[in-house]
Amino acid sequence: MKKALVPGTFDPITNGHLDVITRASQIFDEVVVGVAASVGKGPKGPLFSLEERVQFARDATAHLDNVTVMCFNDLLVHFAEQIGANVVVKGLRAITDFEYEFQMTAANYRLNKNIETMFIMSPPEYMYLSSSIVREISSFDGNVSDLVPDGVEKALKQRFRDKL
Repeated sequence: MKKALVPGTFDPITNGHLDVITRASQIFDEVVVGVAASVGKGPKGPLFSLEERVQFARDATAHLDNVTVMCFNDLLVHFAEQIGANVVVKGLRAITDFEYEFQMTAANYRLNKNIETMFIMSPPEYMYLSSSIVREISSFDGNVSDLVPDGVEKALKQRFRDKL
């Protein structure tokens, strides 16, 4: 049985993330969405708490029977070992993603040569999409309804309304 890990901070989860997770679920017997704590991300840390990000991912993937969502606060390779995943699946949007992911793959390979990395290319409609773009658009009351799941859109509106 092949188990894959799709890791990320998912702050918040986007339709681009869901595309990668859905496609991975069609390839692997079991997929774990690993939501990284990433407390040091950005100057202020993540917009949403780890618990919120995990719940968003669970809600967004509830229709996928072979997908589970877990949080982690460890090296990616160590988490993959803990859950028995032998493949890490990452989405690629552009050349800049490739450079970063290539470096991360090399580091992970050095730590554990038995864990493979597989890349899934984003379709054109998600090539530009990132959580940071979604946060930016939403912070200025822009429409993100076609970029994120409904629950995430509502949470973004509420979060930025509360910051005014």
